[in-house]
Amino acid sequence: MSSPAGATNSRPPYADERKQHILQALRSKGRVEAGEVAVALRVTGETVRKDLIQLERNGLLRRVHGGAVPVENLSYEPAVSVRTEFGVEKERIARAALAHLPASGSVLIDAGSTTAMLAEMFPGHAELTVYTNALPIALTLINRPRLTVVTLGGRLRNPTLAQVDDWAIRALADINVDVAFLGTNGISLERGLTTPDPAEAAVKRHMITSANRRILLADHSKVGLIRGNRHGDPSDIDLFITDTGLPDVRRRELAETGLQMEYA
Repeated sequence: MSSPAGATNSRPPYADERKQHILQALRSKGRVEAGEVAVALRVTGETVRKDLIQLERNGLLRRVHGGAVPVENLSYEPAVSVRTEFGVEKERIARAALAHLPASGSVLIDAGSTTAMLAEMFPGHAELTVYTNALPIALTLINRPRLTVVTLGGRLRNPTLAQVDDWAIRALADINVDVAFLGTNGISLERGLTTPDPAEAAVKRHMITSANRRILLADHSKVGLIRGNRHGDPSDIDLFITDTGLPDVRRRELAETGLQMEYA
């Protein structure tokens, strides 16, 4: 295993660096051995055990004898608030998305960890109407006095705090926004855009139809994944903003669909 990002030979890696290393290894190998991680990171086995316990509590992996398996092998969906993986990449993506805010008019912001970062960076001088189905995003934006913040209504899903079901769908049927910033749990050539929960998938489908321009925000780890319920195709998206970690083969596959892409 390679050293985690940000680590140097002069010091042991920080806790966040260790956890990122573990999660990246899980994605690439399908399992991690605690002993191998300890050797690779030059830390004790007890340190690795504590990291695995914390990651399991956050719903990001499942501990097994001698190591851990990735959360993708489980039906459990981690809450948005604990999705810390690829935080640097998500921040770059969110910052790139700011360039696509309209000067005036309306935007729609989907629930998700990357879209939540976009909300945190939202400019205070913008005079926009912002629709969202995510309660945390609405609470972040309400502090910008020039914004008009509108929630869609509906049942709140516990893992994501996203508003879903009939009220949210009815609201989307009546609005037309200039730009929608959308999230997804997976994007693949085989099944398009997918997400674990059918209620969120239904809302995401209506978000696509309510917007004049659709921008997908997702880090490279989502590409090639299939996550349960289809909510759109690459052809439904006008621009896909992702990070530079996307492998060349994935870039070529998506480019062949005609999807316009931007790398942050």
